[in-house]
Amino acid sequence: MMRNTLGTLGARTAFAIAIVLASLMPAKADDYLLGSQDKLRIRVVEWQTVEGAFREWTAISGEYMIDSAGRLSVPFVGEMEAGGLTTAEISKAISDTLQQSFGLSDKPQASVEIATYRPFYINGDVQAPGQYAFVPGITVLKAVSLAGGQRRLEGARIERDFINARGQHAIASQDRVRLLVRRARLEAEAKGEEGFAVAEELEGLARVSSIMADEMSILTARNRKLTLQLDVLNDLRDLLQREVTALEQKSVTQQRQIDLARRELSDVDSLAQKGLVVNTRVLGIERTIADMEGKQLDLETSMLRARQEISKTEQEIIGLRNNIEAEVAQERQKTEAELDEATLRQEMYAGLLSEAVSFASTLPGVLGGEPDTTFELTRVVDGVTQQISAGENTPVLPGDIISVRTTLKTAPGLPG
Repeated sequence: MMRNTLGTLGARTAFAIAIVLASLMPAKADDYLLGSQDKLRIRVVEWQTVEGAFREWTAISGEYMIDSAGRLSVPFVGEMEAGGLTTAEISKAISDTLQQSFGLSDKPQASVEIATYRPFYINGDVQAPGQYAFVPGITVLKAVSLAGGQRRLEGARIERDFINARGQHAIASQDRVRLLVRRARLEAEAKGEEGFAVAEELEGLARVSSIMADEMSILTARNRKLTLQLDVLNDLRDLLQREVTALEQKSVTQQRQIDLARRELSDVDSLAQKGLVVNTRVLGIERTIADMEGKQLDLETSMLRARQEISKTEQEIIGLRNNIEAEVAQERQKTEAELDEATLRQEMYAGLLSEAVSFASTLPGVLGGEPDTTFELTRVVDGVTQQISAGENTPVLPGDIISVRTTLKTAPGLPG
């Protein structure tokens, strides 16, 4: 399936050129820069102009881990520097390298997305310090919640429960927002619309714009894929219909010739019975008629095959639409179930927050109200390790180390 590869030196040279070109492309400030332990999901497809269809490079498609040196190894591409690049830059580098290495007229399209982010770490006064999987949008407060909340200090159970409940409530609220936006996208997709709007209750909330942008990208990509598939099938159906029309015209012409030959045979046969023409001429005309009737049969067979292909293509169009509708319906059902769960969790933690506040109000003077907690991030920026003072809403990045330190305030009238 693959064309013959170039020599190792040629492939590396082509890839090096692609990497240099990719590195010169300006990346958006918000684009995520890859690093060690990030796992990428790569899929490569190539448009075959002659065949009029897409072909997937299955030998390349799959998941790949960036090693500790920040390098990525991809079949037919080789090792590449991935640390500090974006997925868009990796995608362009792979496409350019494959085109140059194999001498392709049509550039393969590489889709690169992050399958798993590299983890972050948390230590200090938390219940379960250690390594945790990174998810986009996580903050220091949410990270502390994942680690079981702040570690219990003497006299600080109320404060710990309050912070834990508040973090879980924030996570549930964010999940609910994300699922509401997803539901709006699925409803638009089910109606065949190219855009969607969210409920008024979500307008102005944090991260709604970015979530909408992500869901809009999914909607656009899925609509584009469906349109492309339908266009290919419709073009094939039109081509087959034109073929049937041409065959029908040929069949009419052929039948006219057969009718003329039969009239000629009738005339010649009358003359032959009177001895005016030889019988060989009658045989010649009969042979010609037999040949023309055979061609007519071939034309009718070709028309039958073309009509069968048209019917098959129309069934594929219907099947494609039905599959999309079923897929969207399943996703909507799953989203509704997840939305109900997120709503219940949000209400549960809202109740726990209220309970914690009410209980704390019955214990005046306990530790001055709540613990004094400080957060610090250890982050590597451009190869330099930095110590960053953080707050509860500070975003956490993959690879960050979160240090949590809690001290207890002394209530008025109590010894320090």
